Amino acid sequence: MSAEKSQAQWGITPPISLAMPTDQEVAINQELIEELKRQGSFESPEETAMRVQVLSRLQVIIEDFVRTVCKKKGYPDSTVKTAGGKIFTFGSYRLGVYGPGSDIDTLMVCPNQITRTDFFEHMPGILGALPEVKELSAVGDAFVPIIKFKFSGISIDLIFARLNQPSVTRDLTLTDNNLLRGMDEVNLRCLNGTRVTDEILQLVPKPQVFKGALRAIKLWAQRRAIYANVMGFPGGVAWAMLVARICQLYPNAVSAVIVSKFFRILAQWNWPQPVMLKAIEEGPLSVRVWNPRIYPGDRHHLMPIITPAYPSMCATHNITTSTKEIITRELKRAADLLDKVFAGQESWSNIFVKHSFFTQGYKYYLSVIAASKSGDQQLAWSGLVESKLRQLVMKLETLDCIALAHPFNKGFDNEHEVDNEEEGQQITRGAFLKGGVKREAAIPEAPENKDENGESKDSKEGEHKKKLKIHTTTYFVGLELRLGGDTRKVDVSWPTEEFYNICRGWTQFDEDQHSVSVIMLRNYELPDQVFSEGETKPVKPVKKKKVGGAKRTSDAAGIDEVSPRQPTTVYSLPHISTGSTDFVKRRKGRDLEQGTTIDVSTATLVQQCAV
Repeated sequence: MSAEKSQAQWGITPPISLAMPTDQEVAINQELIEELKRQGSFESPEETAMRVQVLSRLQVIIEDFVRTVCKKKGYPDSTVKTAGGKIFTFGSYRLGVYGPGSDIDTLMVCPNQITRTDFFEHMPGILGALPEVKELSAVGDAFVPIIKFKFSGISIDLIFARLNQPSVTRDLTLTDNNLLRGMDEVNLRCLNGTRVTDEILQLVPKPQVFKGALRAIKLWAQRRAIYANVMGFPGGVAWAMLVARICQLYPNAVSAVIVSKFFRILAQWNWPQPVMLKAIEEGPLSVRVWNPRIYPGDRHHLMPIITPAYPSMCATHNITTSTKEIITRELKRAADLLDKVFAGQESWSNIFVKHSFFTQGYKYYLSVIAASKSGDQQLAWSGLVESKLRQLVMKLETLDCIALAHPFNKGFDNEHEVDNEEEGQQITRGAFLKGGVKREAAIPEAPENKDENGESKDSKEGEHKKKLKIHTTTYFVGLELRLGGDTRKVDVSWPTEEFYNICRGWTQFDEDQHSVSVIMLRNYELPDQVFSEGETKPVKPVKKKKVGGAKRTSDAAGIDEVSPRQPTTVYSLPHISTGSTDFVKRRKGRDLEQGTTIDVSTATLVQQCAV
């Protein structure tokens, strides 16, 4: 009887249905598989083989690293030889749902002779010296400290954990809870990824069905731009746990049915009721386990998805009020489409249609520009700014005038060449978003300053003058405004100032090298870079002239009705220079709400550095 029960129930509740798949469901599932292939969800065998080679190289590198550090610390040869070290994977690669261009989440596990300080002191240099390694950046003060790089073209996210034992052999597994003894919270978080991934695969009835459904959900989340833990959306592990829970509720279903049930159930989920794959495990250690009855911070999680491995944690603590709303909208959209797919009225391709964040999303955007003077510095600095962007979103959400602050899930990189520091400052203030750098008008050349061919001697010398390079990464936040009633002013000076101060608090911040700017843009001012081929960029509304002296109607003007007696609403952004804040109002426009006029500022929030 107990054996029958264990087969019938996966997870903390009985299944909703034990029904076997119908012929129609099998056919629809085959259509899903074919669509995933057309969408390029599967990589070639050659690409997969390259991943294996890269991981093998990393295993050799970690063992060399451990031996080198042990020797420097004066450990005896016997300790140096047996210290070891091992690379583990987690995330999409470990789950078997990676595709072309996917990164590999890797964990470096070292013996107790090696510290996190050793890792960040030596490993970036070791990796950076390899010709196969490009785009390396280390973020040691992140919630999960990480080194990011590309190895032979494959993106690697490398984190570090230290075990309280003198040797880490290649046959080590991480299933034993006693390995966690004596660890701090950072080490626990780093180990959690691999332990969670392994346990997920043990908690689903049919791993192949789970992988097929997860591959579809991952593609959908990426296309809809709601896949990025750092930006306040679920990351790969969180989406995997949600899919695994639906698999537990429908243990005999095919992948297509799991996907359909996924959207319908989660679109109606009673958050903040947590999603759990098993009951929270009480372990032998004095470590924090997710418990909203004890920890006030856990009570503030909006969409808690709880990891199954001990100690259980919330994988979605980053979700904000705005991102929760966006996720819910997307789940409902997909649920309605899936009903039509199963009714034969829609195709799977419509599920994976690209987002419309830039084309139809919002009228107003904040662009956050992280800038620095070198590529190496920019990788670290932009990573820091990206990791803090969620703080800006949360502070924007506290304003009565902001209904929604929607961060896009990735940044856009650019490299700019300028002639001087003044032009560099224009770049950091977003000149490249506003039509380019403004240069002073040329002064006519004196005759004595020209050569026999009439060309300027100075211009010839200037040809050899070295250009300055400015590296920028731009992030975008779409804004839904809530105007009317008592709200007559949209002032985001406090959130932006707080955000600036958070970024400036970075231990490696250098005023001569780094800057961060926040600029207001209308949708028709968005740079061409954010639009893909075939997408239509919003255009500036055309103002129609008065006919016969009559006032334009709201329909004629292409705007909402505006009452001439209504007070002006100011949309202001601070321009921050060292030691002072002022407000700049530049262009008159009209906002969404009836009876509301708005001054749309294109000012910049900048700690102006000598960039």
